[in-house]
Amino acid sequence: MFILASASPRRRELLQQIKASFTVKVSQAEEVTGGSLAPAEIVVENAVRKAKAVSEEYPGQAVLGADTIVFLDGRVFGKPHDAEEARKMLRTLAGREHKVATGIAWLHDGQVFTDVETTRVFFAPMTEEEIAAYVDTGEPLDKAGAYAIQGQAAAFIDSIAGSFSNVVGLPLYAVCRLAGKAGVDLYDNHGKGSSGGGETA
Repeated sequence: MFILASASPRRRELLQQIKASFTVKVSQAEEVTGGSLAPAEIVVENAVRKAKAVSEEYPGQAVLGADTIVFLDGRVFGKPHDAEEARKMLRTLAGREHKVATGIAWLHDGQVFTDVETTRVFFAPMTEEEIAAYVDTGEPLDKAGAYAIQGQAAAFIDSIAGSFSNVVGLPLYAVCRLAGKAGVDLYDNHGKGSSGGGETA
């Protein structure tokens, strides 16, 4: 069994989908937000920080950290602070292509293994009425980029190029591939999976 160092219910659900055996311990690591770092560098740095913070509390355990951002024209779109910021983000993304990057980090046996996955997302045009109605659902308020591709925003996604699970928050193929390199057994209970219980806050 490994530890997922994330409070994200979406990452937990994705790991449950593939019947991985894990528990959740939320990382309190301080995250970087940009500066001179490129988007790929930001997400990898944050993934490593999250995993290391939890690994220090649970030495000897394999730990998975992850961080996801939405970016367009060099600008990073995090979680909106309020409804108005969510509307502004959606106005910017609507009718355009943007990218979603997720950094992943496995800490196992004193070693760090990292990777980053990037997916292109093609957003359909949205009217002001559609933006307002979507924001009023509350769904965008705790999502990077102010939308959930696995939720109601699916109605506005023209297409994607790359990993769908990456846009949700965890690129499953990349996670599994990197786990193999790190020597982490995702299914150490013979594929029965886990409820992903443990601490969630």
